[in-house]
Amino acid sequence: MKGLLLAGGTGSRLRPLTYTGAKQLIPVANRPILFYAVDAMVASGIHDIGVIVGDTKDEVMHALGDGGQFGANITYIPQSAPLGLAHAVKSAREFLGDDPFLMFLGDNLLRGGLGTLVERFQAGDYAASILLTAVDDPRQFGVAVLENDRVVRLVEKPKEPPSNLALVGAYCFQPVIHDAIAQLKPSWRGEYEITDAIQCLIDWNLNVDSTRVEGWWKDTGRPEDVLEANRLVLEDLATRIEGQVDGESRITGRVVIEPGAEVVRSDIRGPVTIAGGARIEDSYIGPYTAVGPQVVIRRTEIENSVILADSNIEDIQERIDQSLIGRGVRVAGGRRRPRGLRLVLGDQSRIDV
Repeated sequence: MKGLLLAGGTGSRLRPLTYTGAKQLIPVANRPILFYAVDAMVASGIHDIGVIVGDTKDEVMHALGDGGQFGANITYIPQSAPLGLAHAVKSAREFLGDDPFLMFLGDNLLRGGLGTLVERFQAGDYAASILLTAVDDPRQFGVAVLENDRVVRLVEKPKEPPSNLALVGAYCFQPVIHDAIAQLKPSWRGEYEITDAIQCLIDWNLNVDSTRVEGWWKDTGRPEDVLEANRLVLEDLATRIEGQVDGESRITGRVVIEPGAEVVRSDIRGPVTIAGGARIEDSYIGPYTAVGPQVVIRRTEIENSVILADSNIEDIQERIDQSLIGRGVRVAGGRRRPRGLRLVLGDQSRIDV
């Protein structure tokens, strides 16, 4: 069974971060989101992986390489334009051949992995199997209607959802899916929808199975989603202190300080991860924060945030919270002119300033 990992797309909801980089390479807990996706595919037993790439292909190819670091063999497949998930499958037709395959979206994170979906698909007589989870607002997703676990209907981003079960970006297919895709026409969005292709299989009376998400699932398409994913991943953090921490600093909770990082006169309260080359001085780094490589933070308080590589943050008077700060950013507090107090105080006076 092969894998198809989607790493194209423009990442418009994550701008301005994605003006200069691939959305799938934004880090969560100091590791690119795309790396978690490759890990999940390999853990499910899939090692021959095709990666769909678009305008950011050079960056994606540099990050993933040949796949050896993950125990995978990666083939890169260009997609001429972001014309939908079914179009991505069509672009990969030569790579996929007549093999069954797992398709996974590279900006999705799954706590429970893909193993149950793949095992159930391989054990049954299914043309396709999809991963589902209940969501609060199904109008933002493809939505499934079930009879037992069998899928009987799919609707893409319905105005009036027939259920609250959303497709979460992981699909197993037999090669018959190519026949369904060949019949598709663009949807009202101008895209070739994978939900329409799966509906073709249902209309042909082929079995389409479903599996529920185990643990949690996160689509990291928006800044707030990246921060939430960072929080969820950091929940599993195990303490590891390999960088330098001076005697005046205090480390509490689950904290990772990578080799080459320095913490000076600072309070680090986990879960926090600090990458190699970072330097923290006279600062407070609070829970659910990931500090990237070569980041410098001085005289500043930060929590619930993701700070990407090579950024410099100094002398901020207010606490930074719920923030996603890109690469090479400089945030500096204003130089305030000294203010003087002129006091005439009687004996035994007390004043708080």
